[in-house]
Amino acid sequence: MHLYEVLRRPVITEKSSALAEKGKYVFEVDRRANKALVKAAVEKAFNVTVVDVNIVSMKPKRSRYGRRIVVKQPAWKKAIVTLTPGQRIEFFEGV
Repeated sequence: MHLYEVLRRPVITEKSSALAEKGKYVFEVDRRANKALVKAAVEKAFNVTVVDVNIVSMKPKRSRYGRRIVVKQPAWKKAIVTLTPGQRIEFFEGV
């Protein structure tokens, strides 16, 4: 897997914005990615030093339209990346 295929998108929520102030950033990553791949991808893409990576597998969600139509959103994986103190990812600033 190529390093630029590991990171899919940043996850921007209220909780992830609060974590960004503490130097932790949240990304949606490929389901096949592991901690080492996520660390290498973030360091190469944003030119920062990663201290720690936590990965969470998110369960699929079901929703309904009408009485019988059930739609299932796919499962996905998110990574919470901790940077060294004093470093920032400018991509998240101002969002």
